[in-house]
Amino acid sequence: MNLINQFASLKKLPSAQALVPVLVLLVLVMMLLPLPAVMLDILFTFNIGLSIVVLISALNIKSFKDFVSFPTLLLITTLMRLSLNVASTRVVLLDGHQGPDAAGKVIEAFGRFLVGGNFAIGVIIFLVITIINFLVITKGSGRVAEVSARFALDSMPGKQMAIDADLNAGIIKQDEARQRRADVAQEADFFGSMDGASKFVRGDAIAGILILAINLIGGVISGVFLHDMSMGSAFAQYGVLTIGDGLVAQVPGLIISTAAGILVTRVATEENFSQQLSEQIGRNQNALLVAAGLLFVLGIIPGMPHATFLTLGLLFGGLGWVLRLRHQQAAQVAALMPSNESAPSELGWVDVPVIEPLCLELPYRLVPLVDRGEDSDLIKRIKAIRRKFIGEVGFLTPSIHIRDNLQLPAETYRFLVYGGEVGRGQCMPDQVLAIAPEGSPQLPGLQVKDPTFGMPATWVPRQERDNAVAKGYTVVEPAVVMATHIDTLIHRHAHELLGRQETQELVDHIKESFPKLVEDVVPKVVPMATLQRVLQLLLEEGVPIKDLRTVLESAAEHIANQPDPLELLPHIRQALRRTIVQKALGSAKEVRVLGVQPQFESLIEQAMGPAPVAPDGAIEPGLLRLFFDEVMQGVDALEAQGISPVIVCSAKPRLTFARIVKKLRPQAVVLAMTELPLDMNVKFERMLCAQTAGQ
Repeated sequence: MNLINQFASLKKLPSAQALVPVLVLLVLVMMLLPLPAVMLDILFTFNIGLSIVVLISALNIKSFKDFVSFPTLLLITTLMRLSLNVASTRVVLLDGHQGPDAAGKVIEAFGRFLVGGNFAIGVIIFLVITIINFLVITKGSGRVAEVSARFALDSMPGKQMAIDADLNAGIIKQDEARQRRADVAQEADFFGSMDGASKFVRGDAIAGILILAINLIGGVISGVFLHDMSMGSAFAQYGVLTIGDGLVAQVPGLIISTAAGILVTRVATEENFSQQLSEQIGRNQNALLVAAGLLFVLGIIPGMPHATFLTLGLLFGGLGWVLRLRHQQAAQVAALMPSNESAPSELGWVDVPVIEPLCLELPYRLVPLVDRGEDSDLIKRIKAIRRKFIGEVGFLTPSIHIRDNLQLPAETYRFLVYGGEVGRGQCMPDQVLAIAPEGSPQLPGLQVKDPTFGMPATWVPRQERDNAVAKGYTVVEPAVVMATHIDTLIHRHAHELLGRQETQELVDHIKESFPKLVEDVVPKVVPMATLQRVLQLLLEEGVPIKDLRTVLESAAEHIANQPDPLELLPHIRQALRRTIVQKALGSAKEVRVLGVQPQFESLIEQAMGPAPVAPDGAIEPGLLRLFFDEVMQGVDALEAQGISPVIVCSAKPRLTFARIVKKLRPQAVVLAMTELPLDMNVKFERMLCAQTAGQ
């Protein structure tokens, strides 16, 4: 497990989560409280080890997204170095006269052994490290982060549009789109934070120089005037401590800055930096061979160090030759392998296309209605349609996939359910649809039928909107026309969208509220297939299935005697009668409806026999034609009076009548007499098929 995975696993521990705030507080406390020399040794060693861990982690990650906490970590490590400088300065000025190890063994090692105790060499090395860190690494990585942040911000709108286009086309899911948007925003935030974090390192370098001067001047003054040391011995004593203190802080700073430069300059791939470098150099064996040749040439020139150049030339040449042999062997193996072009691969299930449940196909002229992704008016309205459907019907529909279809006419869209067309309409993207009221004057423009209700309408230019409104027309935007049509089609085919998967998810959802009910009923008493079919029958007649608790309880009560879903349906409708009647008739206590002559009902029941619904061809054609005519006349008469068309009949033939009426007048509702409330005053405007009374 690499270091990143180890850190990821540590984050899950509560103790690890509490460690970071405690560490930050301790860093601040180190500036105020005096620390013994032993503690300084431990903290300086920890600081060096932490910087090495950060550098190795930066080398091993595959993308900056694996180390987004680096800007904050850069601030914390910089603050730690400054705190250690303050703590060590206190010890150097107080106890520096006691010897070179007064501030700890680590400072003594850096001041004496690394620079040989020579103050001039130590100052030069300190300044060189500071200049490299400040002017080269930190300034360069800050510039790269600044440019990357600008590019990320400039490209953000285009990336967002590409994500929305993939989402609308069904290439990605909503969760993946949300994650991609977060990644795009995170990229700009990271490089912007890195640009600002580089200022911390710049300030740290300046502070290091000032602390060096303060330690030296303050130490010499303290040694001469407080501890009776000579100027030379005080300068030598405090010089070693000062240089050691400066170097022990700047070396970890250089390592952290190097990690920051690696992190912002590398290109994110599926490989870490070491894998990238080894693979890319391995593909360029010629570069190694050319370098080996030049080293050999330099090695034979008189006066040059022959052994060094010839040895390294031999090393480079041998490495290049080995890599070339490996490349040739890989090419030979690839040549022996069968080509994909000459021998096509075996087909698998991945080649089988999955049909989208809901799909909206647009011609090229209507694509601008969705080209702004989530901000498009049509996309927003489609989302509102699904949200409204959940509230009205009671289950979640599949996502509507939007794709272009260049074979469609320029202004014609179509809506598909499981790959089959269920509706199409005409839409003019640069005009508005004016729906004509009865008896209104005709407007100039393209005369069409409203795709949802079939009412006469006219597509008019947008500048004619006010004129159309003044004449009593209802003016609708193109996106509203399409959204209303889609809403109607989804409600009409809701029973086709409720498959076994959706039924299971619906049951799982209600189980959170009624766990005991679901555990006792599904599938022990009511099989999942039976429940799905009952819900489809309800949806087919426009009955909401929000009250799934009542459906399950009623089904469990009657399934022992009527296991057939068609036989269960009347009992479940009886349990849902309040919802059904209110949806069809509202809350009025007096209603006007159409009735069915009892004699005609008796004839239909005889044709049905014991079946819950009349099979095809069971009704005598003459009676069926008579019922057709009566229904159309009766429904048209009610609608002419502004009354919602409702037909009331006895319970047994209700489903048969409902299926017949749906083919003739889908807007009409057929209710059983037993479903009506007892306190409702029902007035029959007309009795259908009254001619059969004398038969």
